Amino acid sequence: MIWLTWRQFRVQALVTLGALLLLAGYLAVLGRQVHTAHADALAHCAGHDTCAALLGAFADHYRLPTELLGYLLLAVPGILGAFWGAPLIARELENGTHRLVWNQSVTRGRWLAAKLGVVGLLSLAVTGLFSLLLGWATGPVTAVIGNRFEPDVFAASGLAPLGYTAFAFVLGTTAGLFCRRTVPAMAATLLAFTVLQVATPALIRPHYETPVHVSVPLTADLIGHLTKIGTYGDIDGLRVPGGPWLVTTTPMLDPTGNPAGHAAWFQDCMNNSSFADLPACLAKGNLHVDITEQPAARYWTFQYAETALFTALAALLAALATWRIRRRLT
Repeated sequence: MIWLTWRQFRVQALVTLGALLLLAGYLAVLGRQVHTAHADALAHCAGHDTCAALLGAFADHYRLPTELLGYLLLAVPGILGAFWGAPLIARELENGTHRLVWNQSVTRGRWLAAKLGVVGLLSLAVTGLFSLLLGWATGPVTAVIGNRFEPDVFAASGLAPLGYTAFAFVLGTTAGLFCRRTVPAMAATLLAFTVLQVATPALIRPHYETPVHVSVPLTADLIGHLTKIGTYGDIDGLRVPGGPWLVTTTPMLDPTGNPAGHAAWFQDCMNNSSFADLPACLAKGNLHVDITEQPAARYWTFQYAETALFTALAALLAALATWRIRRRLT
């Protein structure tokens, strides 16, 4: 069964291998450039006060290819589920070749297990290699930006893509069993996977662990950063050192815990201070913000939890597919 499955699937596998080799070549070149530029930035800023500016310029230069490649990795599990998983059984049912196979000595369960095992492992290998190469090539950029918890970055790094791939592939196979037609199964797979990918960061991921509450003093440096990029008050905008996931933030608060925006001294700073002097003026008020966050140290805990979640969903779908195929299908 393994050899037969490979023969049926070898064209798709070889085409994907060729594409993966081309992508690996590009990532090797990009990674070399990124690591060299990162080392140069660190070397030039050693012992000077320009480190943040140099590293920021480095990250900005490579931000676009990093984001585009991340989006590509986000799409890979869904593509594999739709184009590898959905036709795996649906095409056999459409063409009627399942009748010949199921009249042989191989049981339906073993036939399904062989297909899921061979093609599923290949799909995991494709995603795993892509994720590994991307993590190496763009790792310094992600480290400088410090945004590993952002939904698109989180889903395109670490172990999570493997869980997504396992789920999407088995989802496609199961959809093919129930739809019995390749194109509807592909559409159903893409739709279900996309909906779950959109819903997970908002509805599921925040609840892996209870967030913690911290108070962050607003120093002149931090206020300067916020005023320069104009993102204060945006939940995803306030960048606290360490790269935590900010769930909620409060307005600027004074030492008594009241919003400082309407205080006379605050308005005086805003109206009478130059752009360069504004952070120092505001910092004199001992301002702070109260933040609800998922600490940066929980990144790998969340990766393990999400990978386990999608792997468990894949196992449930595999059990459903096994139950379905053992019933009488004509």
